[in-house]
Amino acid sequence: MNGRLALLVALGLVIRAGAAVPGAAPPYRADRTDPRIIRIWGDPGLADLARIWEDGYRRSHPEIGFENRFVSTAMAMPGIYLGLADIAFLGREANVTDRDGFAHVRAYPPQRFEIATGSLATPGKSPALVVFVHRDNPLGRLTLQQLAGAFGCRPASGAPQVRTWGDLGLGGSWAARPINLYLFDIESGTGQYFLQAVLGGSHQLAWERLQEFPERARPDGTRETAEEQILTALRSDPYGLAVAGLGSADAAVKPLALAGAPAGPYVAATARTLVDGTYPLARRALAFVNRAPGRPLDPKVIAFLRYLYSDSGEDGIRQEGAFLPLSSPVRRAQAGQLTAAP
Repeated sequence: MNGRLALLVALGLVIRAGAAVPGAAPPYRADRTDPRIIRIWGDPGLADLARIWEDGYRRSHPEIGFENRFVSTAMAMPGIYLGLADIAFLGREANVTDRDGFAHVRAYPPQRFEIATGSLATPGKSPALVVFVHRDNPLGRLTLQQLAGAFGCRPASGAPQVRTWGDLGLGGSWAARPINLYLFDIESGTGQYFLQAVLGGSHQLAWERLQEFPERARPDGTRETAEEQILTALRSDPYGLAVAGLGSADAAVKPLALAGAPAGPYVAATARTLVDGTYPLARRALAFVNRAPGRPLDPKVIAFLRYLYSDSGEDGIRQEGAFLPLSSPVRRAQAGQLTAAP
């Protein structure tokens, strides 16, 4: 969806929401300048955390109310650039559609805040990406450069060409075996994160060896997540290399320690390494606001975001139980943006 189409979809939602029943009194809708209301649109995966924060904030600010629309990540950014929301909560980075739509309407970028560390293993809660091999595979660690060499069609300058297990240092019967690749649908938010974090945004993948997995419906109507499908495929393929989450892992697959640089260190995905930033494929939950260059943020938005960066806000993350807190240095740096010039 391009920026213009996102704009039209958002306008359509507003028109439908504004349709009145003949003869009925119009519903109350908070004015965009109402100092008592904070409007938040965003990712459904962040709805529980947002409500915990809002309940905590209202205990010391009972005059403030919230209007939430946690319907779709795709609609979060249109909410703020169309003036329908004050804050957009995303469980992923802004994508091209988000950025182009905002720039088309506002002619400047949104302001970005990190508000939580993604979960360790909970689907839908920005879980860390983990690289897996079959349990019989002797490989135990990998660099992001090697990972890019395996998944990329044209490795970046200096990156190794990785096509066989021998290219990753395995010998004997493993050496000549091609590496089979398993990944989230690259058009999904998780797939886009992988492309950005590992391949620098390139879509030039090793398609001939790659299988993508979107979420899908089972015959009984339940949903099967992409990571469940990915790890199911890996369990029957000793020569597979898969990117998934820890939530669906078992003893049949083995997570690899990752290094962001060729010299290491190699780090496993744990709650501690996600929060301290040493695990290279940790993710963040984000808030975006419309802040024009040279203009201050709305005071009620500043006050609420400042609460998120307080000890009470951190307690709210722990209460929610899936997302993880920010490290103290990151929390201080993000709070510092609230009053700094954009």
